[in-house]
Amino acid sequence: MPIYEYYCPDCKFKFELLRPLSKATDPADCPRCQQTAERILSTFACFSTNERGFSAPVGGNTCASCGATDCSTCGS
Repeated sequence: MPIYEYYCPDCKFKFELLRPLSKATDPADCPRCQQTAERILSTFACFSTNERGFSAPVGGNTCASCGATDCSTCGS
């Protein structure tokens, strides 16, 4: 079963649900306020080992909240 990500516009809560594919388009109730939440596009990070043997993001910056190209300098 895939994990789907949801966002509640009422209380601004982001959460995940493990659901069968047959329920992918069904509405989800927010676990915090029980209002209907919207399914959102999930993002993921992909890492590989760089030439120095350190974990490095594949495809550039993986953190949307900062401009760092290396997570060790991000500060988040």
